[in-house]
Amino acid sequence: HVQLVESGGGSVQAEGSLRLSCAASGYFSKRCMAWFRQTPGKGREGVAAISSGGRYEYYVDSVMGRFTISQDTKNTMYLQMNALIPQDTAMYYCAVDYKGAKEDIESSWDVPRLYNYWGQGTQVTVS
Repeated sequence: HVQLVESGGGSVQAEGSLRLSCAASGYFSKRCMAWFRQTPGKGREGVAAISSGGRYEYYVDSVMGRFTISQDTKNTMYLQMNALIPQDTAMYYCAVDYKGAKEDIESSWDVPRLYNYWGQGTQVTVS
């Protein structure tokens, strides 16, 4: 049984920072773990992903240079978000157990249907 518990969301002013955490338990593939976000009426957008052992990181262009994804040795994944802007306002979800091929991660890390497990979401509001 895989459980993902997210925390760290909140309300901040523009140019502020937040750090999201995703504590994972249970057995799952660590080939690729990711953060997604979603606003009402829109599909989930891939924000960042990290490959097994933290070897590679992937980011959507709009957060490049502002967000950093990381993981520790205890199955916790983080998303450090700096220089936040109102367009970053969304519900943020962590996702694990990527079921795509390893060689396809670079091109498909941001495809929601390729992840088996999702957190409950944490709201980020930037004003």
